[in-house]
Amino acid sequence: MTHISPDPEPERSTGLEPGGGVPPGETPPAESSMPEAGPQETHNPPKGWAKGPLTLILLLVVLVAAFFLAYALILIL
Repeated sequence: MTHISPDPEPERSTGLEPGGGVPPGETPPAESSMPEAGPQETHNPPKGWAKGPLTLILLLVVLVAAFFLAYALILIL
């Protein structure tokens, strides 16, 4: 991998004094982003939902659906 320096090039940046300072009233050069985001994280990959919370949510959905189905049947009969 090649690494590009995030520092501005003094010969291509306007308004820089020798040593990289910025004179009063000048806008400093914009920051550049890093070309690499960092090392790939492999020790903690995402696993998705845990079985316990997912089971509770599904159970709650089934109970609510059963309640409304029973309520609809009571209204019809």
